[in-house]
Amino acid sequence: MNMKVWVRSLSLLLGFFSVQIKANGTEVNTARWGSANQSTTYANCDAQRALDGKNSTCTHTDTQSDPWWALDLMKTYSVNRVTITNRLDCCESRINRAEIRVGNDSSDVFINPICAVVSTIPAGATYSYSCGGMKGRYVTVNIPGTSQILTLCEVGVYVIFPGNLATGRTVTQSSTIGTWFAQQAIDFNPGFIKPSSSCSSTNIQTNPWWRVDLRYIYRVSRVVITNRLDCCPERINGTEIHIGNSLENNGNNNPICAVISSIPAGVSSTYTCNDMEGRYVNLFIPGDSRFLTLCEVEVYGKGPELKKTFVKMKLKSSGSLSAELLSQLESALEKRGISDVKLQWSQPPAAQQEVMRKEDAPAQCAVGKR
Repeated sequence: MNMKVWVRSLSLLLGFFSVQIKANGTEVNTARWGSANQSTTYANCDAQRALDGKNSTCTHTDTQSDPWWALDLMKTYSVNRVTITNRLDCCESRINRAEIRVGNDSSDVFINPICAVVSTIPAGATYSYSCGGMKGRYVTVNIPGTSQILTLCEVGVYVIFPGNLATGRTVTQSSTIGTWFAQQAIDFNPGFIKPSSSCSSTNIQTNPWWRVDLRYIYRVSRVVITNRLDCCPERINGTEIHIGNSLENNGNNNPICAVISSIPAGVSSTYTCNDMEGRYVNLFIPGDSRFLTLCEVEVYGKGPELKKTFVKMKLKSSGSLSAELLSQLESALEKRGISDVKLQWSQPPAAQQEVMRKEDAPAQCAVGKR
């Protein structure tokens, strides 16, 4: 699959989320992962309208001093840039002098550092403001001064997720409850607001599991697991992280990187795997009547590990190797994590075959005259 098609299919999967592949990672609009509020609300133009993906619906404060709009991303991110879409119908100058702030202080929207100041945005236009990786859980937009109105038709908060090997890969799980699909564990969205559309979960069962196929063999350095925020954080307790190349027992027999003792609600925990080699990363909970819920799984490492394997076989038949045997060999290689290979049968040149036959012939005593 080429990059353009892959990005399009991933964008469909993430709905309104904006995804862009960059040289150093994947850039994602994280704005709708959080909740928004504002200083006042005019009519029904509430703060969440800036996160609905529609440029035609906008937020609107009352006329007041120092109006503000604030977004809680629910966790700290390194913000690459913020985008603001201005209203189209009128009053485009009202956005002038707006300050964009990023930080972790929730007590006062005016305390966090300023990322950028908006000079002007044409009616209906979307402008991007670089924040250079400023760290923060809260993103705010405010206009200093008296008798001001703050209107925002859309706000985007873009974060770069570098080097996650699980991005765009094929995932599966032992069972699925409702809309908690396996793919949602690698959709970048930690699911703090609506976990049923952003997290994966099996049904209640014996020995539930979830698996990502990295497609190639990598040296996995670490795995990051994000637990759900809304409830039941203890369900993750006892989960085993397996890494390897075998699909025996659905991949759950591969070596263990770590066992999760517990992860607090809404927290992302990192597990070091010391460059374990593997194509498959499994999350597995042994036991009866268990759920496996994952709000995000990230896999980091180096590779792929490309290895040449030579197989020397001695065949009694001089005929061509059967297609059936080639198929069996390909199947055996795939079970060991080696895919996308094409096996071909070739014979050495006739002269070399003659030498080989002579070498294989039994030695004979020479008989001559004395």
